[in-house]
Amino acid sequence: MENSIKNSIKMNKKKNGGLMYKFGVWDVIIYIVMITFSLIALYPFVYTLAGSLSYALDITRNGPVFLIPRQFSLASYHVVLIDGRLYRSLINTIVSTIGGTVLGLTVTSGIAYALASKRLVCKKFFWTFNIIPMFISGGMIPLYITIRMLGLFNNYLVYIIPSAFSVFNMIILSSFFRGIDDSLYESAILDGASELKIWISIYLPLAKPALVTVALWIAVGKWNSYMQTMLYTNREESMWLLQFYLMRLIKDGDVPSDRGSDVLAINSQTLSFAAIIISSLPIMVLYPILSKYFTKGIMLGAVKG
Repeated sequence: MENSIKNSIKMNKKKNGGLMYKFGVWDVIIYIVMITFSLIALYPFVYTLAGSLSYALDITRNGPVFLIPRQFSLASYHVVLIDGRLYRSLINTIVSTIGGTVLGLTVTSGIAYALASKRLVCKKFFWTFNIIPMFISGGMIPLYITIRMLGLFNNYLVYIIPSAFSVFNMIILSSFFRGIDDSLYESAILDGASELKIWISIYLPLAKPALVTVALWIAVGKWNSYMQTMLYTNREESMWLLQFYLMRLIKDGDVPSDRGSDVLAINSQTLSFAAIIISSLPIMVLYPILSKYFTKGIMLGAVKG
């Protein structure tokens, strides 16, 4: 069988930097496996999109759709887009994502810069002080009590301040900073630059791939967060995050009261599908733009130092 496959593809040759590469049996197997896993990863989105564009009564009678709607309808999108709760939760999530990402990058990169320095006094102590809580944390109840004591309960700042620092992200950035040539630091010191100036003007621009990677991790985590609304607020609609709004649609069947004229075209399932597609669009647009930095940032942050 191996010989027949080789003969069928005729050992196609590709030139790569002057070297001849033979396209063989294992290449075919690898491509098949990759395409299969790509389709498996893509199908939930296709299923959700098809459900959001389907006629609700058709789904109720004939069962779920799998690839394309049997009866096309935009009623679910219409109802979701006129629901005021969507926009309130969307604004809360955007503010939380932007504020949390900016604060997280600032705090984490500052600590990473300090811990990457060879001149830091008691460096091993500070590393140990950060690493231990990464593996052994107090848990949810102590965090809840702390947030109560700090006055952050049912406060918008609870979406931003508690997640301002991540030890894992700090390790990635610190590893990147340690890979920067010390001669740049020494030259800046000779020119009279302060530590703050060196961090902002030299280290942060050079760490752009790693910073973009960490920013993407923080932003995706913030965008997908709903536990903070459940645990640290009174769950008033003005405090909802986007994912909590989606959970109310999916789990509780909390359908908006204004459904439009055709009530048979929508139900809680089609509405939740439409809301999921709408809430996924910003991340889907953002990720391809930042993807070129994503892989580079992970590799450099993991290898350097």
